[in-house]
Amino acid sequence: RSPALYKIFDEIIVNAADNLIRDPVGMDTLKVDIDTKAGSISVLNNGQGLPVVIHKEHKVYVPEMVFGHLLTSDNYNDGDGKVVGGRNGYGAKLANIFSKRFTVETSDGKKVFTQHYENNMMKRGEPEVVDSKEKSFTRITFVPDLAKFGMTSLDSDIVSLFNKRVYDIAGSTSQKCQVYLNGEKLDIKNFGTTRTSTCSPGRACRRSSRNAGSAGRCA
Repeated sequence: RSPALYKIFDEIIVNAADNLIRDPVGMDTLKVDIDTKAGSISVLNNGQGLPVVIHKEHKVYVPEMVFGHLLTSDNYNDGDGKVVGGRNGYGAKLANIFSKRFTVETSDGKKVFTQHYENNMMKRGEPEVVDSKEKSFTRITFVPDLAKFGMTSLDSDIVSLFNKRVYDIAGSTSQKCQVYLNGEKLDIKNFGTTRTSTCSPGRACRRSSRNAGSAGRCA
């Protein structure tokens, strides 16, 4: 098991779950797919995507700033658009840095942005931007550089931890949001009498009552 690999997985999935706070009306789906043969992980959420516009100061598309440039996050205000919240900071970039391949796809309802990275973020592909009326979403797909974690495959131990984390997210999100793992809908909408923390290390927690128990939510 690798705590570091678990951490970057956790950053990506928590970023996706946090979008429900930003867009409680528009977000109703979170999907996680883990392909052990390909060594890849994909996390998708619908609802408010990143604005597909070029930042006036930095002269690059906003999604590239968020996922491919250090010392930036999505907590800023630009004349072309504002992304609320303080998410997608170092954690998402570290997932990129520690991946053989990392792909960002996002739609703001007007344009779809796609960008591929390779070799621990050393190779950055040109952004692909097309006009589209597709509903807003964000999908991150990455192939962790397992050698950097002292691993040769996504083994059963780490996958079990990933799966548990997805179940935790499913049990601590709004009933309106459906969570899927490898194409299967997880019908877990409360933890009953079990007290469970879904917070990742270093994040503040808040408790919310769910029936007789309470669940920790990341703030």
